[in-house]
Amino acid sequence: MEPTKSLFSRSGQVTAGVIRGERSRFQLFGDTMNTAARMESTSERNRIQVSPATADLLVASGRSAWIIARNDNVFVKGKGEMQTYWLNTKAAKGPKPARFSNEMSAVSETLSNSSDSSSIRDTIDNDVDGIEATTKRERLVEYNVEVLTSLLQQIIASRGDVVARNHKFISRVEATIGTGDTVLEEFVPIIPLKRFNAGDLSKRHEASSIDIGHEAKTQLRNYLTNVASMYPDNPFHNFEHASHVTASVKKLLTRIVNVDHGNGLKISTDEIDLVDMAEHSYGITSDPLTQFSVLFSAIIHDMDHPGVPNAQLVKENTRRAQIFKKSVAEQNSVELAWAMLMDKEYDALRACIYHTEEDLRRFRQLVVNTVMATDIVDKELQALRKARWETAFADTLLQDETSDDCKATIVIEHLIQASDVVHTMQHWHIYKSWNQKFFMECYGAYKSGRADSDPSANWYKGEIGFFDFYVIPLAKKLESCGVFGVSSHEYLNYATSNRDEWAREGEKLVQQYLANYEEMNKH
Repeated sequence: MEPTKSLFSRSGQVTAGVIRGERSRFQLFGDTMNTAARMESTSERNRIQVSPATADLLVASGRSAWIIARNDNVFVKGKGEMQTYWLNTKAAKGPKPARFSNEMSAVSETLSNSSDSSSIRDTIDNDVDGIEATTKRERLVEYNVEVLTSLLQQIIASRGDVVARNHKFISRVEATIGTGDTVLEEFVPIIPLKRFNAGDLSKRHEASSIDIGHEAKTQLRNYLTNVASMYPDNPFHNFEHASHVTASVKKLLTRIVNVDHGNGLKISTDEIDLVDMAEHSYGITSDPLTQFSVLFSAIIHDMDHPGVPNAQLVKENTRRAQIFKKSVAEQNSVELAWAMLMDKEYDALRACIYHTEEDLRRFRQLVVNTVMATDIVDKELQALRKARWETAFADTLLQDETSDDCKATIVIEHLIQASDVVHTMQHWHIYKSWNQKFFMECYGAYKSGRADSDPSANWYKGEIGFFDFYVIPLAKKLESCGVFGVSSHEYLNYATSNRDEWAREGEKLVQQYLANYEEMNKH
């Protein structure tokens, strides 16, 4: 058959395994897979691009006539310029040479025995949007790489001139973390944050002068690429949503202020710049590891999301639900992201994130608490958060490190919660777009038998209730605590405006959503 899109081939070592989760699957990781993904965007329609490693294998097997060197080198992210080749399809249809390795023979036999060309064509047709999706995903990955790289520079700079990392000791500690029955059991009401005195701050290096190193940045990019691949293609809970949440977290972090002291951060167009004042913002802005942890949590918080709520997973008695009992999707995301990060493939990345046992344990605790905060349905967690908010921001509370840690923990939780529904607190067209995506996901679950009731019947009233009893009260909390400066006013104004606009237009929009769903799912 003739190819209907640009294809590519890459050879090399990979790490293979079954990824646990609601949609357990066999998956390949490693530099080979990442290079292949990046080569896709440099290929051409109706041609098959071949990497140097694959070309070497073809030459070694006596098939040098199968490849033609490209006239131009291609630029591959993380690799630089690369000489690649085109597959000479006419020569590939010729007689087989006698010398042929066992590995190549196995591949050749598999392909030549695939006589059902219609099934192959169906596979390609089903993936017709693959190149565009990959290109968009790569852009999102690069955005997150740059955000986290900026904070990794600040983490390293904050260490000053410290002794070398004890890798063997840290490895032993890593092996003991996350070994309990569930992630939720690690949740704590108050996270002790790191305190910096004037001496510590004076020893910091200039963050802009820090180079995290090619190896660490490559590992960060590979890690985030793999994280992105573990987000299912849900209409709403997908990697684009995770990146949208991350952008909101970054925005709010740049605008955290302390009620008594004023701005805790200087605003910069390209990165978050710390102000070296340890008392600002309850300790959040003086510790780049805290900020990194919250942004990291935003990126991974919906990994492997099944596209249905936790209640449905419990009802279906899925394997994950049997293990976690509650906050199923959130605990699953933490477990998967952490297990992957602990792989030896990311040793250099982990060395940038934490240098001591104290930093490692704080990083883990922040990730657990932050991701768990995105479960806004669990009544027990809701009641606990409400009580802690009232205690943390009571007028009579003494100002000390414990109270600052309490406030910081609460601020972080509400920061991620606001960011998780930030589309409700942005321009109307952004809200409307994401609301339709969420409707498509919920309605699709209903049509596939994974929801008891038709969400369209109550979507209009449900959104008004969501604004009145969750979104607007949350925005008012952000404003009343005074921590987020002008952003809290902006978020509240958009929330109330969108609520009013939905009250006027929502019923018509639900009907439009239904029509769009039917149009998109025509067979």
